[in-house]
Amino acid sequence: MVFGAPFFSVSEDSRGIRMSAYYETNKKRWNELVGIHAESKEYDIEGFLAGKNSLHHVELDILGDVSGKSLLHLQCHFGMDTISWSRLGAKATGVDFSDTAIELAREIAKKAGTDTKFIQSNVYDLRDNLDGKFDIVFTSIGVLCWLHDIEEWGRIIAHYLKLGGTFLLVESHPMMWVFDDESEEIRVKYKYWHTKEPLTWEQDGTYADEKAKVTNKKSYEWQHTVSDIINSLIKAGLIIEEIGEYPQLPWQYVQKAEKQDEWYWRIPGDPLPQMWSVKAGKP
Repeated sequence: MVFGAPFFSVSEDSRGIRMSAYYETNKKRWNELVGIHAESKEYDIEGFLAGKNSLHHVELDILGDVSGKSLLHLQCHFGMDTISWSRLGAKATGVDFSDTAIELAREIAKKAGTDTKFIQSNVYDLRDNLDGKFDIVFTSIGVLCWLHDIEEWGRIIAHYLKLGGTFLLVESHPMMWVFDDESEEIRVKYKYWHTKEPLTWEQDGTYADEKAKVTNKKSYEWQHTVSDIINSLIKAGLIIEEIGEYPQLPWQYVQKAEKQDEWYWRIPGDPLPQMWSVKAGKP
């Protein structure tokens, strides 16, 4: 698991072919993980269908009342958060690149009795698959590492946001990804800076079920710094309204973190921000 960067120049066509291969590999893995996650206690679909809301308090507190508002949820997995927004009164649409995830999302929405819409699309291809503008664009927890071009991501958000609309990102803090998740100490192992070539992982299991046996073990991820993310939104014409940093994270990334409650893990003494949020508007 090391960052790689080419020491030679490559054509845009060649790089595009590699990016397509990276995304296809990730898609195969996520298609396989859908079934594992659906059966896991982490997602608790049975409890969700009984009325449990899957959203975190940070997201709920920042966005407040969403009744009657149109909401676009990017990288929604199988849509439990999207459906949760529908239950709170939003006219919600979820997007994910996994066709298996979208199929399950539609099944869950039907069982939940919501009118939530779902679109199967890579974020970068979304303009070919979805029309319209939204009052809110939302994305949350464990999403940005799967995107290679953060500036294009910012432009896509601006494209779908109505004038006067709100964008909200809630995500693991970029600083967290420099640490060795296998060490009992908080030890730096990875680079903080973005590189064009991704970090490559080979792993069995998944965060929702570490003991699960997975056929598609390989995945590719990209690091994005705080400035990368904020500047992508500014360059796309959005106004940064609020930034939050939080000591908790919804999973145990470093081994020193301890379970705080049903939702969160915290590192004793809160030495680091594990999660952050960015709220932006379109003037």
